[in-house]
Amino acid sequence: MEMALKIDLLKAALVYDFDGTLAPGNMQEHSFIPGLGLDVPTFWGEVKTHARAHDADEVLVYMWRMLQHARDRHMPITRDALKEHGRQTPLFPGVSTWFDRIDAYALEQGLELEHYVISSGIYEMIAGCEVFDKFKQVFASRFLYDEAGCATWPAVAINYTTKTQFLFRINKGVDNSWDNESVNRWRPVDARPVPFERMVFIGDGETDIPAMKMVRYQGGEAVAVFDANKWNDKQKVIYRLIAEDRAQFVASADYSEGSQLDVTVKGILGRIAQAAKATGRRPGGGR
Repeated sequence: MEMALKIDLLKAALVYDFDGTLAPGNMQEHSFIPGLGLDVPTFWGEVKTHARAHDADEVLVYMWRMLQHARDRHMPITRDALKEHGRQTPLFPGVSTWFDRIDAYALEQGLELEHYVISSGIYEMIAGCEVFDKFKQVFASRFLYDEAGCATWPAVAINYTTKTQFLFRINKGVDNSWDNESVNRWRPVDARPVPFERMVFIGDGETDIPAMKMVRYQGGEAVAVFDANKWNDKQKVIYRLIAEDRAQFVASADYSEGSQLDVTVKGILGRIAQAAKATGRRPGGGR
């Protein structure tokens, strides 16, 4: 009997922000906020006003305002309701077919590619999106729910600085938000499941700066993407990300085959594969 050849695959990861990176704008803007009869700019203006007035974290404040407005209108927030809002969220061009295509390309390079999300957005909304099952893990803000299944309080709030801890959770193979002991435990670099040098962070703005900088500092790559329809609003932010050495690459958030982003990420993966082969790295960090 002929034995199948075993191919050594090197594990690599694409880590995405979500809002503004895989989907236009913030997820709450497409149906949740309008569904409450609220004006989108007014809602975010309230968030900023309360955050300043109370010296509070904006992510916690926006989650609180979601709960407050829903309660005032007798429209409780449930997991199913949030998932339905997620299903109504549009995605950038090419996202629907991106994961299978880029996985196939990575495999040709000898890479086993994993996809992660680290987002300040709401987990259940992301869970309602058509590409949710493409992610190995989604780290996002979450609510606590009562016995009736209604959201009552923020359980996890991920802001621009706390995103960095989730990079280490990915790096060390900790697939939850609560296990602080494992993520803080020292582990030899060569024994970590997803080395930073085989990690690529893709984000769209200033809230991604610490994550981009962390991945780059640890030897990985960072790509800044922008909504082509809002280039006039985003160009100053993108210029800063490049000028301040936060991101190495910039591209329109078009995930279609042959797009600038597609070519860029494939080039990065090819370079990761070549570098890993040159240093004799194998799965699990062995040499």
